[in-house]
Amino acid sequence: QVQLVESEGGLVQAGGSLRLSCTALGLTFSLYTMGWVRQAPGNEREFGAGISWSGASTYYADSVKGRFTLSRDNAKNTVYLQMNSLKPEDTAVYYCAAVTRDGRMYYRSSEYPYWGQGTQVTVSS
Repeated sequence: QVQLVESEGGLVQAGGSLRLSCTALGLTFSLYTMGWVRQAPGNEREFGAGISWSGASTYYADSVKGRFTLSRDNAKNTVYLQMNSLKPEDTAVYYCAAVTRDGRMYYRSSEYPYWGQGTQVTVSS
């Protein structure tokens, strides 16, 4: 019943920007935390960013901190990942993830039971 619908990724040049969105279906009455997990070929999954229900607490991995920004619009059940100053090493499949506990911030991808289908982001040099 729970479905996370991600926007389409894309191809962008290094230094460019891209915005991803994720809309949660079936979680209208839940307090849920949202995050983004990425995985590049040959690399381990990385929990890149997360945001609490209220938006008061956010987390960014060192690899993206200062370049990526998470925000959410609870009225639309949607989170946004604004990616600026993209680098070739940002190339990966990006997965939206959600956990329906208490809306607090969670920092491990294993704690997010709901995942989107993943969207490809490719940054060319």
